[in-house]
Amino acid sequence: MPMEAPAVLDLEASGFGRGSYPIEVGFVAPNGEPFCSLIKPPPDWQHWDEAAEALHGISREALQRSGKPPAWVAAELNRRLAGQTVYCDGWAHDYSWLARLFDAAALLPAFRLQDLRILLSEAEAQRWREVTLAVRREQDLARHRASTDARVLQLALLRIKREATVA
Repeated sequence: MPMEAPAVLDLEASGFGRGSYPIEVGFVAPNGEPFCSLIKPPPDWQHWDEAAEALHGISREALQRSGKPPAWVAAELNRRLAGQTVYCDGWAHDYSWLARLFDAAALLPAFRLQDLRILLSEAEAQRWREVTLAVRREQDLARHRASTDARVLQLALLRIKREATVA
């Protein structure tokens, strides 16, 4: 029996390490519906890494111009994901960035964030990188952004599980 698609979330950030913060959050719901929002950094979010900007292509100016306040983004995530377990592929980073977003919004998440790898067997985990790269190529997704990355992760997970049931 094929696996039902889980909700998958991805974040883009100002960089890595101490002081970094989320600048974009995106997810794909179990039905395939995407959600994505830029996050307007509060004044005390100052960290910025030019190498991270080169990867995701989101400028500080774009965040100021088009980003939504953390309270709006957090409330929207809660509204859309309430009660669900949502999966990500970079749990250690994503969890801390999500916590920073919800702290700034003075809210608690209404959903649970889990590492996607818990859904994979050891053999499936060994194929993960290869399959995600293949899906990214097939989807012709050059853009490294939160909702497109979440979609790639969801499609790769479904492919790995479908291939396991056929084997």
